[in-house]
Amino acid sequence: MRILIVEDEAELATRLVANLARHDMTCEWLACAEDAKSFALEKFDALVIDLGLPGMSGLELIRYLRGEKVHTPILIFTARSSWQEKVAGLNAGADDYLVKPVHVEELAARLRALARRAAGHLQDRLTCGALALDPAEKQVYVDEVPVTVTGSEYRLLLMFMYRPRQIFSAADILDQLYALDEERDANTVEVLVGRLRRKIGRDRIVTLRGLGYRLQA
Repeated sequence: MRILIVEDEAELATRLVANLARHDMTCEWLACAEDAKSFALEKFDALVIDLGLPGMSGLELIRYLRGEKVHTPILIFTARSSWQEKVAGLNAGADDYLVKPVHVEELAARLRALARRAAGHLQDRLTCGALALDPAEKQVYVDEVPVTVTGSEYRLLLMFMYRPRQIFSAADILDQLYALDEERDANTVEVLVGRLRRKIGRDRIVTLRGLGYRLQA
């Protein structure tokens, strides 16, 4: 999962990025709403937005994004706890509201739920034909038989499982697996896809020449 965090407290944001990485989430961090106005137009599975941002507030950012037809799920993550602010945030277009501080496990679970619902999945366990993935257990199954995968293979398959039949370019996959400030190698994608194919079935990931890759049942 690829997450955008808009949070002006650098220490908190750094901890969030590190902690969510342990839950198989690749995070990008911005400190102000103005920078997020255009960056949020990229492909993210969810946005985490603080309300008390410098300059443009988080509430104004949410209204702006919804006005620009950005449908990415939004979770407000703020120290403001009054019911009036919760109502205002949800009415502005947010999908969920969490008050700081919170256990990262709850934040990760809520982000997974938002991404799951946005992709049309009703249950936490994701399925595509005989292929299944349980995010809570971090376990992959083929015909109900557990399959052992590496962390990178798991994150790649999770991306495919959230949006089966969607085409992902090599650049899309790199964005999902690595933050923008990390070293990237386009050859990594081909190698990783090949390894995953050997474990879940070669025909389950289709290559569309010049376009990218797609998971099919």
